[in-house]
Amino acid sequence: MDATLDHVMMRVEDLDAAMDWYTGNLEYEEKGRWEADTFTNVFLGPEDVHEDGALLELTYNHDGRSYEMGDAWGHIAVRTDDVYEAYDELMEKGVEDYRDPDSCGGSYAFVKDPDGHEVEIVERDHGAKYSLDHTMMRVEDADAAIGWYSRKLEYELFRRSEHDSFALYFLKPEDAPDEAMSVELTYNYDGSTYEMGDAWGHVAVRTSDLHGAWETLMERNAEDYRDPESCDDRYAFTKTNDGHEVEVVTR
Repeated sequence: MDATLDHVMMRVEDLDAAMDWYTGNLEYEEKGRWEADTFTNVFLGPEDVHEDGALLELTYNHDGRSYEMGDAWGHIAVRTDDVYEAYDELMEKGVEDYRDPDSCGGSYAFVKDPDGHEVEIVERDHGAKYSLDHTMMRVEDADAAIGWYSRKLEYELFRRSEHDSFALYFLKPEDAPDEAMSVELTYNYDGSTYEMGDAWGHVAVRTSDLHGAWETLMERNAEDYRDPESCDDRYAFTKTNDGHEVEVVTR
């Protein structure tokens, strides 16, 4: 099953402010836009994003609503070849000092966008600067979550990191290039449960055959959340065992 990660969606309360933050600080450019009666979707990414790289989707609802961050979603991570240099550049641009490289062991750092979404800056030797490296989600049962991505989407576990109180698991399709985005599953050993909130929306996987991919997901007992017909045969949605929404799209 073709299921390369296509984008990650976050909801924002001020589209202009969010656009200014990502285009001004990460030098993202607008890749696409969908204007509907009640909402606007804008897709952003680096100018030289890899053809299998993922984009960021900002969703702005026109009714002026606000959002709860929750804790079931953690962050997006963007790549750089020098985390100290990148963090210094962001500080010079006026980005809030949230978690500097020294506080994170020297290999990553964190900032926040205007809506409070956490953005990790992580050192990688591949991919365009600030291209999306992974999206982190917290899970309540690591075995079940890894099994969901393995069975439903045919993802493979390519990196793991075990710590005293938590573990991190990174997954993506077996044949995906290094430049493709992955999912990071964070499992805390203390039995924590999580609130989904609504400031984060979904991750999306791309396929060349929407209906074929949906049939495969249904055969593998994925949740029938929003089928292609209910979405005008343009996309569809399922959910992971932890309730994170996964969109299926064609690009």
